[in-house]
Amino acid sequence: MNQSIPSEAVSVAPLIAELADTQLKIATFNLFNYLEPPNAFYEFERIYSAEQWVKKQKWITEYLREHQPDIIGFQEVFSAESLKELVLTQGYPYFEVVDQPHVIDDFIYRSPVVAIASRYPIIDVAAVKPNTELAQTLGLANHFSFSRKVIRATIDVPHIGNCDCYVVHFKSKRSMIEFDEKNNSMSPEKIIIESLKANVAGGWGSTIQRGSEATLLMIDMIERREATGHPMILMGDFNSTLTDGVLNHLLTNTLRFVSAIDRDAYLAKYCLQDAWNLFEMAIMNDRNEDIESNDDNEANTTNREKIAPRTPTHYFGAGSSVLDYILLSCEFDASYHDSLYQVSAYDTYDRHLINPIFERDGESTDHGIVLVTLTLRS
Repeated sequence: MNQSIPSEAVSVAPLIAELADTQLKIATFNLFNYLEPPNAFYEFERIYSAEQWVKKQKWITEYLREHQPDIIGFQEVFSAESLKELVLTQGYPYFEVVDQPHVIDDFIYRSPVVAIASRYPIIDVAAVKPNTELAQTLGLANHFSFSRKVIRATIDVPHIGNCDCYVVHFKSKRSMIEFDEKNNSMSPEKIIIESLKANVAGGWGSTIQRGSEATLLMIDMIERREATGHPMILMGDFNSTLTDGVLNHLLTNTLRFVSAIDRDAYLAKYCLQDAWNLFEMAIMNDRNEDIESNDDNEANTTNREKIAPRTPTHYFGAGSSVLDYILLSCEFDASYHDSLYQVSAYDTYDRHLINPIFERDGESTDHGIVLVTLTLRS
């Protein structure tokens, strides 16, 4: 049942032509249980009321209207047709999914999917398939699959042409092994012991799955890059930090036992970089240029001020972490001699997490939204 989208969600005014031609905005957006009522997510009582659903759609719409991303990778999508309709009203005529959620008991939904929306033409879309032969070599099951299918959408981006955009939602840290803590046949101590064992083993199983997903995806991206030469953008909810040792190979940029000449000539083409790191580099380069051209001590002191720390995208208890990322190939790295774009802005929208107002944010999301602005180099 498709409900009407709020009247406030009518299509926005066209983008200013100059900005549209020189800037490209990329966002990754975890929607947090985007499921149209009267369907339920995970359990039969978890259903949005009509009022809650309108409120959730309005919140999403207002973010899109305010920040105007050009390409958006979505996670936790249950109702793809509803989302397609919503983004269409906001100027995104191109929308794709490559999977569908699992439905049990007719109306209870599990296993949400990822989606992508774009202002620019999506000329090809596919679900990334893991290399099963390589998976077996790595000691994985011969039927290994991604916990959520990965989208690869080839988008006709201004000035660059065909660009491969990948949307992911890697396996969470939640234990893969479930234990019934309400088992009355066990003593309290036995319940604790079995719960601990399930948590240790199941948590490691999730880590193996998440790291394997990243590895097999990266191999597929390298092979695709070799075959097509398309620039690459990888965005999504990684469910872990890039520096925890499980996912950091996504940023591999060195090789042992390879000559420096060959390495420097070819390696950069196949590597990804964190958009945040590219943004930091761009700021430092601009400040260094200002220092060189300005002899005023006060100005130099200001220019040497530290860059603000990276904003977390997720909070759990008293802790926080960055789980949502946008990774870019060398075409978006200003230090690469043939790059066309550079990262000129990096924004994490987190008002609903750190200063929530129920009337405004009551049906928002539990993640920050990462938005990267890429500006055409002069």
